[in-house]
Amino acid sequence: MDPWIVPGALVRHGGRPDWGVGRVQSAVGSRITVNFEHAGKRVLDRDIVDIEAVELERDF
Repeated sequence: MDPWIVPGALVRHGGRPDWGVGRVQSAVGSRITVNFEHAGKRVLDRDIVDIEAVELERDF
């Protein structure tokens, strides 16, 4: 588990860059709910999906 995946964190889906940046809504166990700018709200399994942290200064 990644300790930085908490509600409010900005992330990207490693396999779906077209979804844009997402904000973590909740994180329970390996399941996280993320609201992506181009794909809406998605529930993802961190054990399966590659989630990357977004750093504001570097990525925006």
